Amino acid sequence: MIVKICIGSSCHLKGSHAVVARLQALVEEKALADKVELASKFCMGNCANGVCVSIDDENFEHIGPDNVDSFFETEVMSRLH
Repeated sequence: MIVKICIGSSCHLKGSHAVVARLQALVEEKALADKVELASKFCMGNCANGVCVSIDDENFEHIGPDNVDSFFETEVMSRLH
């Protein structure tokens, strides 16, 4: 599974660095490095609704430090079972 996080200007200002850091920590904590690849993308073209994240080309909006854990459980972990 490939999880891409937008790091363009707008998403950066909305907290993409914190989202990346937390996703890295969650992947490490749950020992999923062999199943989840994290990548960055400069812009996903949806700047008004950032931080944007995609999983295998399915886009998600409004991901931030306050909801990244629930996003991980709901969208990432559910796809691994």
